[in-house]
Amino acid sequence: MLYTLRRHIGDKGQSGFFQTLGSWSRLSLAAAALAVSAACVGASASVAQVDAGLTVAPAVPPPLARNTPATVAIKLEASEKRGQLAPGVEYEFWWFDSTVPGPMIRVREGDTIELTLKNGAESKHVHNIDLHAVTGPGGGAASTNAAPGQEAALRFKALNPGLYIYHCAVPSVPDHIANGMYGLILVEPKNGLPKVDKEFYVVQGDFYTQGKLGDKGFQPYSREKMLAEQPEYVVFNGAVGSLTGDKALKARVGDTIRIYFGVGGPNLVSSFHVIGEIFDKVYPEAATEALHNVQTTLVPAGGASIVEFKADVPGTYLLVDHSIARIERGAVGLLIVEGAEAPDIYQKIK
Repeated sequence: MLYTLRRHIGDKGQSGFFQTLGSWSRLSLAAAALAVSAACVGASASVAQVDAGLTVAPAVPPPLARNTPATVAIKLEASEKRGQLAPGVEYEFWWFDSTVPGPMIRVREGDTIELTLKNGAESKHVHNIDLHAVTGPGGGAASTNAAPGQEAALRFKALNPGLYIYHCAVPSVPDHIANGMYGLILVEPKNGLPKVDKEFYVVQGDFYTQGKLGDKGFQPYSREKMLAEQPEYVVFNGAVGSLTGDKALKARVGDTIRIYFGVGGPNLVSSFHVIGEIFDKVYPEAATEALHNVQTTLVPAGGASIVEFKADVPGTYLLVDHSIARIERGAVGLLIVEGAEAPDIYQKIK
């Protein structure tokens, strides 16, 4: 190197030397730029492109098998259609993917989500989506307003692990939520969640009909009752009986169970309780740290919690909001546990 420099100084003098040094600098910068560009291309190529697995309640998407971030595509459709709110009671729901709650979404901390919201051509209203997992204006609502027959798209990064409500946030926001436009998105931590045997997806909501509780036929929405916070129905998963009969949750003795529980609202909070069980773990409002040995957990409107317990004894267990009169308005579900008796834990003695 020194020999080469001396040659250039001797042959061309100092001015020639500096010209040569400038040429080398330009070549070095160009080479560095090419290296950085190649590294960026390589990093971009290594990010997986995947479609989100969406499930209808009470089903939960399976745990994510990957341990690196991905770009996740999500497609949802808003619409306004009639459905059954209670036996013999019809209601016009506003909903995501024709279900209340909307599909459960499962992603990973660090993922980049590309969400497309389509508003059905038959809708009468503009719709959008506000995901509480989003860091940005309106939780995404500001970027996803879609008129009937139109669609809008949003890209965001899932920065914080947790379980989050999403809902429509077009004014008047309470109307859109009251008619069923909400669901849950789970952002798994980078290292995933501990394995369990069963996972269930349950969301509570309050509904406001012009007719009284139990009145048959089509029941229009009552904005007056909503503003007065006087629901006729308080239900799990969008309808009376959604978790009873053939739709009851099922498990076996020895199973570890995790319930992702949210409250869409728009108004009521929930005192979530499983009669005959004690929650081994509760992640209150889906916080990172768990509480242990909890009987009932308070879940706010627009919030969510994760509860875990082990099924030790066979039988039928009731999921309730322990503001207990709400059972009469529909807030009850069944968990049926089958398997061998456990007399050392529980038995009738007389």
